[in-house]
Amino acid sequence: MNKKSFLCVTMMVGLVLLGTGPQATANNFYEGKTIRFIVGFAAGGGYDTYTRAIARHISKHIPGNPTTVVENMDGAGSLIAANYLYKNTEPDGLTVGIFNSAMVLRQALGDRSVRFDARKLGWIGTPSVGLPTCAVMGFTGLKTLEDVINAKKPLRMGSTRAGATTDDLPKILNLTLGTKFEVISGYKGTARIRLAMQKREVDGACWGWESMRTTGRAMLDASGDDRLIPFITHGKSADPEVKDLPRLKDVIRARSGEDGLAILNAWLPQYEFQRPFSVPPGTPKERLALLRKAFKATLQDPEFLAEAKDSKLLITYVPGDEIEKDVAQILATPEKAKENLSFLVPKRGKS
Repeated sequence: MNKKSFLCVTMMVGLVLLGTGPQATANNFYEGKTIRFIVGFAAGGGYDTYTRAIARHISKHIPGNPTTVVENMDGAGSLIAANYLYKNTEPDGLTVGIFNSAMVLRQALGDRSVRFDARKLGWIGTPSVGLPTCAVMGFTGLKTLEDVINAKKPLRMGSTRAGATTDDLPKILNLTLGTKFEVISGYKGTARIRLAMQKREVDGACWGWESMRTTGRAMLDASGDDRLIPFITHGKSADPEVKDLPRLKDVIRARSGEDGLAILNAWLPQYEFQRPFSVPPGTPKERLALLRKAFKATLQDPEFLAEAKDSKLLITYVPGDEIEKDVAQILATPEKAKENLSFLVPKRGKS
């Protein structure tokens, strides 16, 4: 064999070896497979709506075009789904969990019901940041934050459970602003809370504006007693419906000073990555990388963005490596801040 022929053979062997590397294996892996998206909340809420929209489009961005299915595993504010993903699923890149980022804060606060370590999960990305917002129904006769603070009787606020915005934010406002919220826990998702508000079982609720503006649209557009009226929010949204509302940080700083603001600031980082998509520990790195790439491509897909716009979904892409930094920040919460937020962790007997 002459030198020229030897070089050609060497190049061909190299190309073959490259084609059988880890990334090529990942590219072939998903053909004929099904990816399960496990949503930690009931159907009809914001988590479910975002996940189903993404699941409808992500397959075309994954080599092999796998089938996608969405399963709802609601309970314990999505903690059941988070623990299930961590302990009971195969790390093969075929199961993706979507649960409340507040569960990471619960880990930081030492909640013994948290059975996962957020540092070991494979974070794919998230389609939104959180804009926690509180609203009351028109039948309360209240319209503004001042009305709510000065309400003569306690306001019943619907909640899923501790660890959810629906539960935590009213309690934080009671502590920092002196509101008189009575938190009614146990509803299976915001869809059930909306129904409870319409039936006058509860007077209002707190959850993300990015979800409220979509899932609560009919109530926001209603009039009189049936109207849902937002009265405080977080973030810099220019949405006309909330752009002039009081902001959480401004109000708490003004009324409670730095101590109150410290409580809020320890609680807020979870909202930098709302509705995160993750895979269990041990998932092959090349499959996680492929899912991250497909997730980003989906959130930039014109067809997906058109559907999101029609559904009034606010899309803010946060990559997986940024989520890793946010998780590290939450788990490094100072002890004083943990003490301030300890009332958010349900008290349990000795096990």
